Amino acid sequence: MNEVPCHLAIIMDGNRRWAKSHGIPSLLGHQEGYENLKKIIPAVFDRGIHVLTLFAFSTENWKRGQDEVDHLLKLFSHAIDEEFANLTKKGVQVRFIGDIEAFPPTLRNAMKTCMEESKNNIKNILNIAVNYGGRSEIIHAIKTILRSSSTPDMVTEEMISHSIYTPDLPDPDLIIRTSGERRLSGFLMWQSAYSELYFTDTYWPEFTEADLDAALFDYAARMRRFGL
Repeated sequence: MNEVPCHLAIIMDGNRRWAKSHGIPSLLGHQEGYENLKKIIPAVFDRGIHVLTLFAFSTENWKRGQDEVDHLLKLFSHAIDEEFANLTKKGVQVRFIGDIEAFPPTLRNAMKTCMEESKNNIKNILNIAVNYGGRSEIIHAIKTILRSSSTPDMVTEEMISHSIYTPDLPDPDLIIRTSGERRLSGFLMWQSAYSELYFTDTYWPEFTEADLDAALFDYAARMRRFGL
């Protein structure tokens, strides 16, 4: 039996489909997804999980309609001012992983300020993956290694692990994806080599603490072999 995972990752999927199923605009689906996020984050940490990584905005999401992208960026700003600021006061270290330089200066600076102000917090760690792509992360790691003037024979798994966006964190023990999709869509490609996967048909806005507990119960019953 497994203990509670040290590192949990969640692909928060289904906001737009939830909105469609309720006959309301997709922007309201994102709003409900954010409201649910405020409930699930503390629930995760209350269960003894140390690290939580959330897939919030992929590199492909820029291709969506401008109104939707603008709404998502406003939600990020609101989350930093409201939810993440409160979490920082409670001892949570907040990190944004991905290419944040692509965001507007005001939002980018708010992200950097949030990370700076919480960098010494050690109680829990919250990673928000924004403008994130698994392949982009590996390219970032390769470029980092090349800048170090390493030769091909010097490249090791450890070197790559120390060059990705989560160099000092354990790999995710469990990855949850909501909304019924059965794929990772490039999320934490390097880190997820031996992660346990849990898929649920529940849309993210409807994902409750009971759903979280069901995933954790399923994880606890698995035998992790790590290729052995």
